[in-house]
Amino acid sequence: MPLSFSLTEQDKEYLSRLSRQSIQSIFDKTSATPAPPDAAENSPLAGNFGSFVTLSIKARLRGCIGTIVGREPLYANVWRMARASAFEDRRFSPLTPNEWPNCEMHISVLDQLTPCPSPEAVEVGRHGLVLQYDGRSGVFLPQVPVEQGWDRTAYLEHLCLKAGLAPGTWLKPGARLYWYEAVVFPA
Repeated sequence: MPLSFSLTEQDKEYLSRLSRQSIQSIFDKTSATPAPPDAAENSPLAGNFGSFVTLSIKARLRGCIGTIVGREPLYANVWRMARASAFEDRRFSPLTPNEWPNCEMHISVLDQLTPCPSPEAVEVGRHGLVLQYDGRSGVFLPQVPVEQGWDRTAYLEHLCLKAGLAPGTWLKPGARLYWYEAVVFPA
C-alpha cells in the first residue's frame, strides 16, 4: 500500500517552522495563529491528514500527541499537535522555556487508516498500527517498534498493553487491527 501523498522538502521545512512557531508563540505570549501555506489547493499541506508531533530531550520522550485521522488542513493540525505535545501531554508537566532549546522534534504525517488484512502483513518500521477491542484502543507510530527493537510479535503484544489489554488480545475474535503509513521527519 503506497502512500497516497508526498511531501516536498519545502513542505517539510514549512511544517517544521510552523511547529516551532506554535510552541514559541506560547512562551512569547503572542496570539499567533498558523498562516495558510502558499501552496496549491491540492497540496498535502491543505489536505486533511492526521499528524503527530513528538518532542524529546536527550533521546528521552518529552511529549507526543497527534490525531490519527485528519479533520482539518495538515498545516493547522501540525500547529495544534505541536502545542499539545509541549503543553498537554498528561504524562509530562508542560514544557518549560528552559527545556525548549534542548528539544528535538519530529513530525509524523499519517496516511489513511485502513483495516489491516493480516497481522503477518505488518512490516516493522513501515506500518503504524491501531488496535481496537472491547471499547479500548492503542496506537503506535511506525518508528516506535524500530526504536524499541521489537519484532512484529513484540510490536503487536506491546500494542495490546498500550491499549490496556492483555497480551495476545490482537488474536481474539472481535479485535480490529488497522494500519497506516507515515512520512516522518525532524522539525
